Formats: sequence, structure tokens, C-alpha cells
Amino acid sequence: MTTFALIGAGPGLGLATARRFGKAGHSIALIARNRDSLDHLAGTLHEDGVQARGYTADALDAASLSTALQAAADELGPIEVLQYSPVPRADFMKPVLDSTATDLDAPLAFSIKGPVTCVNAVLPGMRALGRGTLLFVNGSSAVRPHPERAGTSIAFAAESAYAAMLHSALAKENIHAAQLIIPGAIRPDAERSNPTVLAERLYALHTERDAFRHYAEPMPE
Repeated sequence: MTTFALIGAGPGLGLATARRFGKAGHSIALIARNRDSLDHLAGTLHEDGVQARGYTADALDAASLSTALQAAADELGPIEVLQYSPVPRADFMKPVLDSTATDLDAPLAFSIKGPVTCVNAVLPGMRALGRGTLLFVNGSSAVRPHPERAGTSIAFAAESAYAAMLHSALAKENIHAAQLIIPGAIRPDAERSNPTVLAERLYALHTERDAFRHYAEPMPE
């Protein structure tokens, strides 16, 4: 059994995606900061017959991410799929004219150092398996910068560039990198941006392995 590792595990999209990959036979490594929340999510998945375990780590702490991913691989099995989808903090979204260089430190650590750390942690295992998938989930500012949300616009654009380069560089190794852009809010009542539908989209990105960038909804004008 191989492992689906989820960075930014939560009760909405994270739980739905973990459930979908668990249904397909993967063990689930839930990675987030809050131990109580992780225990609750793991318990919910166990009730569905999915093997899951929580690992505490902070997307702003590279060492904790590496430690969590190594522990997950050791305890649950090699990581075949990595999903990087933590939710940015509100203070990442200052207007561009109010943003200083220091204001960009945390967003860039969150969206660049975090993903690079995670990818470097899981690539040796994927190469040993001979396959793997790297999934990146971002909001619309990744492709259309918003002057009122400068931190995420800059950091998401950098994350997108990194992920796109991975898509090209790793294809020959049967390791697929893909990005899902979710332009608006994730809502249970949304037709295409509800957690269950989005989880199915992410699973399809893993299995169909075609283009790099995909959209949950058409981008508004």
C-alpha cells in the first residue's frame, strides 16, 4: 500500500480528498498544525474504513515538514501522492502599496520553501516506486494577481512557476505534477467547487496525468 500525504489537512477539501484517495486504496498521512483536529480527521476516516494517521507540522517550518513526511513514509508506506494545499493566513493578503519586503517573508516561505521542502522529501520514495504525483492547489491569484492580496499573489505565482517546472522536469520519470486553480470559495452547495467534486477532480489529475494546470471553475472576467 502506498501513501497519500496531505499538507494542510482540514475538514473541508482536505477530508474529502483524503476520503477519495483512501477509497482508492491509499493509506492517508494527514499533516497540519493542530493535533486535536488531526486526531478527529483520522477518526472520521477510520470510520469509513480508511487507514489514516495525523502528523503535526507547520508549513512555515521546513524541518517539521520533512520530519512529518519521513515519519509518514516509515509508518504508512512510501508516499506516492503529495498534495500541497494549506490555507494561507489572512495577513498574507495586504494591499500591494502597503506591503514591505518583510511582509513577503512568510508568504514566500509558505508557498515556496514549504513546497520545495515537501517535494524534496518525497521524491526519493517516488523514484524508488517508479511513479508519483505532486498536486498543488491554489486560488485565482496564482494566475491573476490581485493588488489587494499582494502576498498570496506574489507567492502563489512563484509556487506556480516551481510546480510547472516540476511538471516538465519529472515527466520522463513518471512523476506527474499538476495544479488545480479554485477561483472562488469552496462551498458545500457549489456545483463545481464543493469538496466532493473537487476531490474527484484531484483524484482524476492523479490518474489521467495530462496537462499541468486545471481550473475548478471558469475564471471570471
